[in-house]
Amino acid sequence: MSKVFQVKPKRLKRSNGTVLIPDMVLTVTTLQHTATPFYNGAKEVQEAYMRIYAFDYKKACCNQNDFDFFKLD
Repeated sequence: MSKVFQVKPKRLKRSNGTVLIPDMVLTVTTLQHTATPFYNGAKEVQEAYMRIYAFDYKKACCNQNDFDFFKLD
């Protein structure tokens, strides 16, 4: 059973030539029933940011502390 989360950056972040802004909000569906969308190295979050915003999560050195996330029902 999957879970749906809304992921929102907490603040502006500039790193390695990339920019993450608070307006870059995602809705992510995880493959497993988990409490966080970052459970498996944020694979779903990375893929969604690349697909929607062409933002490289790894290149920007992002982690869970850079984001707020909310479970959607």
